[in-house]
Amino acid sequence: MNEKDKVPYVVTSKSYTAVAINCAAKAGEWIKSRLGTVKQLSTKTSAQDLVTEVDKGAEQMIRKLILTHFPDHAILGEEGVEPGHEASAKALEAAKNEPYLWIVDPIDGTTNYVHGFPFFSVSIALAYRGEIIVGVIYDPMRDELFIAEKGKGAYVHGNPTRVSGELTLSDSLLATGFPVDPTFNLPQNMAGLQALLPKVRNIRGGGSAALHMAYVAAGRLSGYWEIGLNAWDVAAGVLLVQESGGKVTDTEGRPYDLSVRNIAASNGAIHQDLLDILSDAKATGYPKNESRA
Repeated sequence: MNEKDKVPYVVTSKSYTAVAINCAAKAGEWIKSRLGTVKQLSTKTSAQDLVTEVDKGAEQMIRKLILTHFPDHAILGEEGVEPGHEASAKALEAAKNEPYLWIVDPIDGTTNYVHGFPFFSVSIALAYRGEIIVGVIYDPMRDELFIAEKGKGAYVHGNPTRVSGELTLSDSLLATGFPVDPTFNLPQNMAGLQALLPKVRNIRGGGSAALHMAYVAAGRLSGYWEIGLNAWDVAAGVLLVQESGGKVTDTEGRPYDLSVRNIAASNGAIHQDLLDILSDAKATGYPKNESRA
């Protein structure tokens, strides 16, 4: 190995990526320091959809740091949007035409955080005219920083990430989540779970969409799907998976864009099989005759 091969991945100090890393690292360390001290616990769309003063404080911290460097940029953050699908769609519609849009989830995995279950993350993405160009996910409990830049690859601890090599579902480890909406999204995801579980090696449900996506990128999971997500849950992870050689679509196989709520991500090799089973199980998350235009 020559000296050039030993040089770790380095981000220039004033780049968009450097700001995203700085925001994620500072917010993540603060979140970790507050673990076990949550005093105010509120709910959003349901009793299972939690938010704490730490979520709100972390988002404020991230907003201030971004705007210090880029005062003209727009920010779409989970805690700045009213609960519910309609409010999320409206907020995205209002922001999507901004040239530069930062998409922030200050704690992805709040329920885990509240219970002290160490699987949560800070997720920060930057979209330029609707295309994600930077994605950063930070897991403060493991001190793992996942970074992706459009066209420049994806990295963790400075080392390139690559999706896994499984060629069949039977050899694959998948992940999913359990949506908070009990009337449609949850039954849809459970139908997919029931259909896929006998056909794969196993399925995990860690409780952080962002980390599931990062784990697909890093080859720790073969694939991941979930119904009823928002842009801030997965935007950073989408770029991580794509820059690691994987594939991300909606659950009916269309290309990802920021409005996609029903997502499938994989190493690419198992992607069509995953989609086919979800389709056969009527578990794509799209009501009959109401597929996304």
